[in-house]
Amino acid sequence: MIVPQSVLSANRVLEMVGEPLGRTELEEQLFRSKAELKEWTEDALTIEVTPDRLDLLSEGGLGLFLQGSLGLKTGAVPVPEPTAALDRPSVLVDAGVGSLRPYLAGAILAAPPGVALDAGLYAEAIRFQEVLHATIGLDRRAASLGLYPWERLRPPVRYALEPVEGVRFTPLDGAAEVDGPRFFAEHSMAQKYGRLGRSNGECLTLRDAEGEILSLPPILNSRNAGEIRIGDRELLLESTGTRATRVEEAVGLMLLPFVARGWSLRPLRVEYPDHADSGLDWISARRLPFTASTLRDLAGLALPDSDVEGFLGRARLAATKAADGWWVATPPWRPDLQTSVDLTEEVLDVRGILPEESLLSSSATRGRRLAETRYRRQVRRYLLGLGCVELRSPVLVSARHTALLGRTSAIHVVNPVSELYARVRDAVQVSLLAAFEHNVRYPYPQLFSDVGPVVVPDPREPSGGGTRWHAGIALAGERAGFADAAAWADYLLGAFGAQGVREPAELPGTIPGRAARVRIAGEAVAELGEIGPSVLAELKVPMPVTWAEVDLTALWPFVRRTESA
Repeated sequence: MIVPQSVLSANRVLEMVGEPLGRTELEEQLFRSKAELKEWTEDALTIEVTPDRLDLLSEGGLGLFLQGSLGLKTGAVPVPEPTAALDRPSVLVDAGVGSLRPYLAGAILAAPPGVALDAGLYAEAIRFQEVLHATIGLDRRAASLGLYPWERLRPPVRYALEPVEGVRFTPLDGAAEVDGPRFFAEHSMAQKYGRLGRSNGECLTLRDAEGEILSLPPILNSRNAGEIRIGDRELLLESTGTRATRVEEAVGLMLLPFVARGWSLRPLRVEYPDHADSGLDWISARRLPFTASTLRDLAGLALPDSDVEGFLGRARLAATKAADGWWVATPPWRPDLQTSVDLTEEVLDVRGILPEESLLSSSATRGRRLAETRYRRQVRRYLLGLGCVELRSPVLVSARHTALLGRTSAIHVVNPVSELYARVRDAVQVSLLAAFEHNVRYPYPQLFSDVGPVVVPDPREPSGGGTRWHAGIALAGERAGFADAAAWADYLLGAFGAQGVREPAELPGTIPGRAARVRIAGEAVAELGEIGPSVLAELKVPMPVTWAEVDLTALWPFVRRTESA
C-alpha cells in the first residue's frame, strides 16, 4: 500500500503556529492525528498521513491543525468575504467534453489587502497540487487541478473539446509555440496523460474570451495565459474530471493553502449546456448532525456538552447547539467528515484515550483462537508439510489475470488505483498463477500454496459479495499432472476425516477433460485440474501446471461436525 507523503517547509508551518515547537512535541501532537513525522532535517518536514487526511500534507493544513491541537486557535477557520471585484462571469462548458471529462468545478481566490502570491505559497500550492493529483485524482484520471492568473485573463472562460489541428500554444515548460499534433507527439506530459484529454483527433481545452489557451486538461498549462507568477493577487482554481465528487473534493482541498493564509474565495458558476451549477452547495460548509447519544454509544463516554464543543473547536470545526446535540459545520477541505461516526472519531483524536479507559471488552476469542481459525492454521501446516512455498497474496488481483483465466465472476473494483488491483479474486488460483509468472527465471519444479480470503458474488450480502476462505496449491514442473492435484485434494479432505466424490467439470483456466470438482453431501468443496496451454503461454511459463483448491468455508461444517461427534 502506498502511503501519502510530502515534504513540507518547517519554517512555514512554525510561522503559522506562532510558537516554538520541538521534534518531540510535534511528534506527540501528530500522534493525536492521522499523521506521522518521518523525518525533520533543517527546513524539511517529511510527513506521512492516512489517505483520509490529505489536508495535513500542506503547510497551511498542518499549521491549522497544530493551532487547534495546541489550543492556540480554535473553531472554524475564518474565510474572508470576497470583494465585489471578484464577481466575474461564469465558466462555459461545451457539450462535447462529456465524452472525456464532463465535470468542472472551481473558485476565484483573492489575496488579502497588501498581500500577493509569494515564493513560499507558490511552492506549497504546486507541491500540494501534485499530491492531490496522485491521490484523490488517481494520477489525474478521476480529477486534475489547474491554477491560472485571473487578473490577466479575459472572461468568460470556455471549456471545450476541439480539433487537435486547431490548437497552438506555448507549453508551460517551453519557450516557443507548438501546434497540437506536435505537442501530443513529442511532449513528455502528453505522452503520460494525453490519452486522458484526447479522443478521435480532438482534445480538451480551456480558453478565455480572446481565445488564449489556459491549459489542455488534464495535461499541462500554457506559458502565457496559464502561468501563475509570484506577485499575482487573483487566481483562478479549477478542476476537471470524470466524477463530480472527486472534482469538488479536489478543489475543496486545494483551497486550503490559500485560505490558511487569509485569501478570500468565491465559487465559479459553471454553465453546462442543460443546467448551471453555482458551486455554493459544495464550497459551503456542510452541516452534520451530532448527538451526545452517538458519542456515548460509539465511544462509551458521557462527556459534558462544553467538553464536546471544546474538542470540536480544537479540531477546527464549528459546533452549534441543537435540541438533541449539535450541528457541526465541516469545511470543503475535510471531505473525510461524512457522518456522526467521523465526528466521534474527531472528538476522540483531540481528547485522547486515557490508560484507565482502555478496558478489555467482551470477546469470543479472549484467551484462545476461534476453532475455525485453528482449522485454517492447520491447513497451512499441512501444505507446508507437502513442501509448498506459502504465499501471502492480497485479495485484489489484476484484470489481466482474471480475464486470462476466464474468471468472469471476479468482482470489478470501481476506480481502481491500478489495473494490478482492478478485480477482487474469487479464487486463489489467480494469485498462484500470477506467482508462476513472476518466477519464470527460477528453476523448476515450483510448488506454491496460498490460504486466504476470496470474495464471490452473493446477492444475499448487502455488498453483493460474500467472503470465503480457500486453500490452493499449484505445481509447475515437467511431470505435473492431474494425479498430483487429485492427490492433494484427497489429502486435505482426508486430514480432517472427510471423503468427497470427484466428478468431471469444466473449470476456468483448465484443460477440458482434465479438471474435476469434489463434492461432499452434494456441496462443492474443492476444484482441481491442469492449467490450459494457452494460459501458460501467455504467462510465459514453460512447464505444465496443475492446481487444486479447497473451499475451507464449505468444508468447515463437515469438519466441525466430525470434531463434535
